[in-house]
Amino acid sequence: MRKPSLLIIFLTVFIDLVGFGIVLPLLPVYSRNFGASGFMIGAIIASYSLMQFLFAPVWGRLSDRIGRRPVLLVSTAGAVFSYVTFALGSGLKDPTLALGVLLGSRVLAGVCGANITVAQAYIADITPPADRSKKMGLIGMAFGLGFIFGPAIGGYALKWSGITAPGWIAAGLCAVNFLLTLAILPESWKPDSNQVPQRPHLAQWTHTLQQPKVGLLIFIFFLATFCFTCFETTLGLMVGRNFGLDTNNGEDAKTIAFLFAYCGIVSAFVQGGGIGRAIKKMGEPKLIAASLILTGISLLLLPFPKVKEHLPLSWGIVFSVAGLPWVGLLASLAMLAIGSGMTRPPVFGMISNLTPANEQGAAIGIAQSAGSLARIAGPIFAATLFFRHQALPYLICGGLALFASAIGWRYLCAPMPDGD
Repeated sequence: MRKPSLLIIFLTVFIDLVGFGIVLPLLPVYSRNFGASGFMIGAIIASYSLMQFLFAPVWGRLSDRIGRRPVLLVSTAGAVFSYVTFALGSGLKDPTLALGVLLGSRVLAGVCGANITVAQAYIADITPPADRSKKMGLIGMAFGLGFIFGPAIGGYALKWSGITAPGWIAAGLCAVNFLLTLAILPESWKPDSNQVPQRPHLAQWTHTLQQPKVGLLIFIFFLATFCFTCFETTLGLMVGRNFGLDTNNGEDAKTIAFLFAYCGIVSAFVQGGGIGRAIKKMGEPKLIAASLILTGISLLLLPFPKVKEHLPLSWGIVFSVAGLPWVGLLASLAMLAIGSGMTRPPVFGMISNLTPANEQGAAIGIAQSAGSLARIAGPIFAATLFFRHQALPYLICGGLALFASAIGWRYLCAPMPDGD
């Protein structure tokens, strides 16, 4: 295992996610300034995940055929161009043209951001099977830290340097990423192209999902991601209602941003340190099941802490006694961050260990693509239900997480033919 290579892969994902985090919170603001409809704002945001859904398997299969390094170089160079395009679009005066350029920039960013598949395949290449789940935690840690630093950098850049600055900063960080990859990162996989299966896109999905444990792991990852995106979509709305916050007020908006950062810090800490000990003590299958139990319970509890709770018998009382609704909220968020942070690394570690070396990129790409599909469907599902009753998305997703835990416990922890 080459530690410098792991560091570069970590930085690759971290800088990608910082760039994503810089831009994402500003998209609704930019789009509103250009007179975009709600549908257009949603399309600009969703286009990133849609492109990841389509291109994660493509990058993965390509890296199996030609190696990881050239794919990472091409995708990071494309990311630079996508954020340059975003910066230029931000400064345009024509609203229609500006929105078109912003949409195009996010489409390209999604295509290039699908390279996380290749980063995970690289880790699998250079890590012994017994350590893969632990090292996959580096990807989750990079995600968490990227979402912490990205929005903060974007906010300060917008305040001090103008509307185009966040895009230029994201482009600069991706350029640093490209140069580090070019100068330092060695190739981890030197394939014989005759040994890499040549399958059409849909045939690759079928082949991967037909492997019983691999298919089940991808299904579990889809459900876990779906549940987490429902939380991401509605947390600000839910906290605003339950705690009387006004998202148009700067200080209240900072409070909601802090809650997201708090989740990111807890998740990054867990994936950066605790995941290795947990895997060693419990093993991947039991850890996946346990993490989903934590996720499910936390989602079931999250809607109920309120600052204006009376005394009917409800879960809300538990968190409101002695004036501690914020403590209840923070405890539930910490449980959710721990649970979700403990799910991803063992899932991808097991997928890697169950997949032949010459199909690592393809299999991980299918799993990432399933996660992107969840990120498209989850926000629509959550937002629709939230405006019917704010607890509904949390109760349903909590139940889905517990269901995923149950099938994981039943089928991952028991002997099962792999079908390879």
